[in-house]
Amino acid sequence: MPIPQAMALCHDIGYIEMQLPNLLDHDTATEAVRQSVSWLPLLARECHPDARLFLCSLFAPVCLDRLIYPCRSLCEALQASCAPIMACYGYPWPAILHCGRFPAGHSLWVAAVSVGSRLGRPLPRASCRDCELQDARSSNEVLEALCASDFAVKVRLSRCNGSSFGLSDCNLDSGLEVLKAGPLPAVELAPILRRWLQLDATCMHNLLRGRHAETYVLSGEVQGHRLLVTTAYAWSQGHRNLQLAVRRWHHHQCPE
Repeated sequence: MPIPQAMALCHDIGYIEMQLPNLLDHDTATEAVRQSVSWLPLLARECHPDARLFLCSLFAPVCLDRLIYPCRSLCEALQASCAPIMACYGYPWPAILHCGRFPAGHSLWVAAVSVGSRLGRPLPRASCRDCELQDARSSNEVLEALCASDFAVKVRLSRCNGSSFGLSDCNLDSGLEVLKAGPLPAVELAPILRRWLQLDATCMHNLLRGRHAETYVLSGEVQGHRLLVTTAYAWSQGHRNLQLAVRRWHHHQCPE
């Protein structure tokens, strides 16, 4: 059957048809789509470049005359990289993804695509501190963080539904100020940031915990046409150090 439009996890994965039951014993497309949505925040954390490939081989196996399993080494690499990030938010590596259930050696399997680096860059970095609010202990500390980042924005975020932090419940308000665009044109940051909001529900929950709306200074890495927010400061908490740093930033020269 065609990969459902609602399965955002596996769209544009490289093939358009999947077979059911899948490798997670989902018998219907509705069940596969519903279960796949819960993995989108992990992808947004960029814990491993082959995470999407691995998950789609399970949720939406390619439609051939036999099931193609992911190899055990791919599973082990993802578990080593992604399980600590899942643990940050209270989720253990699920038993259904126990790597021992996948073949250690076979003539046909789904193997890793990325080996050590992609396009000469290190593997994407994720950490338990990503998207956790930081204290602006000094304006110099904030300036150092902005210099070390690929991009930085001042933005107001709001939650439409105070009872949830679902993927569709967070808005990027119109007042976005680009402090640093990095390798991207400044006009591209807003739409990419909106896509990040749609994917990274975990990050949004961390930022808006207990609040309906807030203004933030966010910075992080640009990875292709994706953003990884690594540092966040709350603007409206009245931190003088943060406000001073942003004023100084417009004339600040980062060290080479």
